[in-house]
Amino acid sequence: MSRRGAPGVVGLAAAGLSGLYEAVRHVGSPSPRPKVVAGTTRLVEAYGPTARQVGEWWVPPTSTPTSRGPLPTVVLVHGGYWRDTYDRHLEDAVAADLAGRGYLVWNVDYAPSSDPWPATLTDAAAGYDFAFTGHYADRVDRSHVAVVGHSAGGHLALWLASRSRLKAGAPGAGPHVVPALAVPQAPVAALAKASALGLGAGAVDALLGGPPAREPGRYAIADPLGLVPSGVRTVLVHGVRDQIVPLSQSEAYLAAAGPTCSLLKVPGGHFAHLNPASRAGEALRTALSSL
Repeated sequence: MSRRGAPGVVGLAAAGLSGLYEAVRHVGSPSPRPKVVAGTTRLVEAYGPTARQVGEWWVPPTSTPTSRGPLPTVVLVHGGYWRDTYDRHLEDAVAADLAGRGYLVWNVDYAPSSDPWPATLTDAAAGYDFAFTGHYADRVDRSHVAVVGHSAGGHLALWLASRSRLKAGAPGAGPHVVPALAVPQAPVAALAKASALGLGAGAVDALLGGPPAREPGRYAIADPLGLVPSGVRTVLVHGVRDQIVPLSQSEAYLAAAGPTCSLLKVPGGHFAHLNPASRAGEALRTALSSL
């Protein structure tokens, strides 16, 4: 994968053809078609030189009273067990819903686990940090930033919230804007436990290069369970019928994280979090209402 080039604006979504594109692309997707509120602005922007180092801004309509100044901001991180198959468009419906409710949304892609370690983590950190330097950085309310992620993105959301716990020199360590809130949805929150369970057909081992016994140093950096307490208020949201990432992942994190962490159990399975009309979607909005 080439590392040539520089960050920059990739393009604005056109109102006409983009609707047809969305309809075609969402056939067979676990996420519904996004319901984009009229007047929402979408801007794709690169935060680095590679194909996956890109994100999309979703800016509320200008008619929204709160959209005239800095906005409560959601950095959105997609799932897919860190593999190549899925990208940020899994979160389009969630991004559209949140933008329609007045949130500024930065929906990021990142390197998959097929890229060399630690590209997935360093991309997640760079993508998050770009929210504060990118095209709409002046609209970001730095005191009201939430990092939200689903599944593997939930792992990355927890990890991003825990960066202050990293040792100097570790991937993702260093000065950064600490989020006010983390909302991991069905997160892979305990990597060593997930590796032992073989979740995602070995997805954790693919991300870290092997099980904990082989790569203890990488697990120490990447496993949110080893980075508690994060110091960031965290609301876990997990479906009680999730058969892809079991509820025990969130429960393990909750047990270790301390009083700043809570868990909302919701009806439904793993992909309910991608549907704003679901109880999981409602729980996300409830968590964000305290931002």
